Amino acid sequence: MTEEQLWYTRCPVPTASGIAIDTGRLTAAGLNVAPLQSSDAGEAHFDHQLPALFREGGNVPALWARSRGERTRLIGLTWVPELQAVVTRRDSGITKPRDLPGARFILPTHGGERVDFFRAMALRGFDSALRSLGLSLDDVRLIDAPAPLPQTTDVGADGFYGATVAALRRGLGDVAYVKGAPGADVLAQENLRVVLDLTTLDDPRWQINNGTPRTLTVSEELLAHRPDAVARYVAALRDAARWAGTNPAETTRIVAAETGSSATGVTRAYGHTLAHRLEPELRPEWIDHLEDQKQFLLRHGVLPEDFSISDWIDPAPLAASSSLLGTPEVHS
Repeated sequence: MTEEQLWYTRCPVPTASGIAIDTGRLTAAGLNVAPLQSSDAGEAHFDHQLPALFREGGNVPALWARSRGERTRLIGLTWVPELQAVVTRRDSGITKPRDLPGARFILPTHGGERVDFFRAMALRGFDSALRSLGLSLDDVRLIDAPAPLPQTTDVGADGFYGATVAALRRGLGDVAYVKGAPGADVLAQENLRVVLDLTTLDDPRWQINNGTPRTLTVSEELLAHRPDAVARYVAALRDAARWAGTNPAETTRIVAAETGSSATGVTRAYGHTLAHRLEPELRPEWIDHLEDQKQFLLRHGVLPEDFSISDWIDPAPLAASSSLLGTPEVHS
């Protein structure tokens, strides 16, 4: 490949990509790279059907795209512990976890051909919460609630959870799932009760979901023909993540802008270690957690076909980026 146009996209969540963009490190990498939003292929954020694309964000669309046969490679993971709460209305009669059996659990559902990742996210959150209590999804009633097709510009409490809150208000269900800074803002704005916060559980496996771990993927064609460009891109992200570690207040500001939230919401959702958790790595335990997530999505029909996570991974860009950075990989 020549210096053709490269593209990047990231979810409105804490990412090294967001930090690299805000601090100018992505531009300084010397790549001919532009945001996906400036193209006419916005759906590639979900299906990755665009050559020369980098994507950092939720794992459900990334897994779905690979499951459908899209030629992508997984080149990094991050793990940012985040608020994941099972919530209910104050007047639902549900006040504690043991009240959950028989309750109606809301699954925001948009339908259509694109992966319904908000539905999958809520389903995984409910499954984890119930299993941590010795229960299962069979012990509750799952209610599909109409939701608009998510867009990459959706941010904030309403952008993430407007349909969920509306379903709660209308009494379509009793229990909902919220996460991240938008979820923290929902809790601050709405009169909801937290029945169970998964981040309070010691075993990180209960926290596996769309954002844990987050995936960094790249088009296979780009990696094959321009490994140098991919290494420079990853180095820029890792440099930005290391900058974040020494600039926590600025990191909070950037993540608040990325998520459409407040600094208070960011701190409530991601804790005080956020700035030290943004560097892409390929830790074995995170890979195991991604395999767990893949198997869950397969069992519930979110993914059409199985595939090998180990075959999907290419560790070469991380290794090459280390030489560009001139320092060894760090583990927060």
